[in-house]
Amino acid sequence: MNRRDLLLGAGALATTPALLPSPAKAQADRGMLRVAMTTGDIPLTTGQPSQGAEGNRFLGITLYDPLIAWDLSKADAPPALKPALALSWAVDPADTRRWTFQLRPGVAFHDGSAFTAESVAWNLAKLLDRDAPQFDRQQAAQGSLWIGSIARWAVRGPLTIEIETRTPDAVLPFSLANVFFSSPARWEALGRSWERFAEKPSGTGPYIADRFIPRQRLEAVRNTAYWDPARIPKHERLALIPMPDALTRTAALLSGQVDLIEAPPPDAAARIRAGGGSVVTNVYPHNWCFHLSFVEGSPFRDLRIRKAANLAIDRDGIVGMLAGMAAPAAGMVTKGHPWFGTPSFEIRHDPDQARRLLAEAGFGPRNPVKVRLIISPSGSGQMQPLPMNEAIQQNLRAVGIEVEFDVMDWEALRARRRAGAEAPENRGCHGINNSWAFWDPDIGLLGPAQSTDRRPGGFNWGHFIDPEADALAIKARATFDPEAQRQVLAALHARIVDQAMWLWVVHDVNPRGLARRVKGFVQAQSWYQDLTPITLEG
Repeated sequence: MNRRDLLLGAGALATTPALLPSPAKAQADRGMLRVAMTTGDIPLTTGQPSQGAEGNRFLGITLYDPLIAWDLSKADAPPALKPALALSWAVDPADTRRWTFQLRPGVAFHDGSAFTAESVAWNLAKLLDRDAPQFDRQQAAQGSLWIGSIARWAVRGPLTIEIETRTPDAVLPFSLANVFFSSPARWEALGRSWERFAEKPSGTGPYIADRFIPRQRLEAVRNTAYWDPARIPKHERLALIPMPDALTRTAALLSGQVDLIEAPPPDAAARIRAGGGSVVTNVYPHNWCFHLSFVEGSPFRDLRIRKAANLAIDRDGIVGMLAGMAAPAAGMVTKGHPWFGTPSFEIRHDPDQARRLLAEAGFGPRNPVKVRLIISPSGSGQMQPLPMNEAIQQNLRAVGIEVEFDVMDWEALRARRRAGAEAPENRGCHGINNSWAFWDPDIGLLGPAQSTDRRPGGFNWGHFIDPEADALAIKARATFDPEAQRQVLAALHARIVDQAMWLWVVHDVNPRGLARRVKGFVQAQSWYQDLTPITLEG
């Protein structure tokens, strides 16, 4: 699919009469913010969402809350951590594995039950304690990304909980911003059934679930008793609608069926603006990339082939194909980021050097490297994956790397990523196109680079093993001084770039399409976005 196809497709769909809402429906939706997600299904509603960061964005920080949250109120600066369900937290200087959290008083779940330290312990058990009656495999699979370092926990008072990690972990507060809390009372009242809880969820968040149709729609009402008055939604209702196809999302926005869409096709921006809407963008910690396999039989075990693949990519061409809605990547983090460091390998478009490296490795036009990559047609942070992957395939073929794609649903791809490259279902797969974040040190650098951190569902999909990277990652986790930790992280980033650990392509600029009636949205420099300030006019 080329850029012209993206535009013409959106225009054709936008004029389809079947998509136009009826006057009665438009009247009923007047106070409802309708959001079209890129996901193919409603994320898990039970507390720990599925569907990646988009699931957390639309189910995690809407129906639920974490102990520690991101401040998403500004567009002109990266967000910082702030107190949420925890008022404060501190590490024990005598034992840096031990953290104490003082919880916010007076917080209630949507069912009216109190949020306490016992609630936190109960929720940690639902993710980590396989013997607990509330243990939920689905939520545990999603939460494994964030709670793998936790060894044990203990209630120390009605509003005090202690969490102990397996080893010193200075990045635990970042991880806990992705862990959400369900109501134990609601689970008990529904017969201890997570299936029934999914239909009637109860969290502490600014929205209360009201109507749930699996795979079609979730509607919520504003929580007028929300503990943070500044985040009581300024609209009456919220509707979350899965729409994995970019053209369908655009058509729905143009026809008035929805008010906000994720990841509009680049060439649809002019059409959206001409219709009175807007397209907003902002920098954020994102990398559209391929995690590479280092298991036996993978061509990417050879550093020359990894470097050649990185040098083959015409990143400026891909940015152009996306109408400027991206920025070329030179590593995991953006140039100028405090963690960028000074790598000696320069990631750039240099097909001649790529061919020389492949020749050194024994490959060429008559003997191409053959790789198989897993991709998805849509998903959280996946941008426009099909045309982008077609461009990647052409770039790699031009230097002597032949690519075969396995295309699968986004959530199926995420399950493959959590399984790891050594899993039987990933045998013969040499890379996975799972866009990535670097909002915190763990997901951005430590987890992907550290081979000694083999938590279930962890971030090191390909089993990258490098003693120098391991040593730096372990040092960063044990460094609690922010400036000293920054220096270690910069050295780690330089090391993984020099090792061409992944195939890095572009950074997204987080485009969203907004209807004319949407006012007050602040596009934070984050994978997460706060919908609560939005007002609806007309």
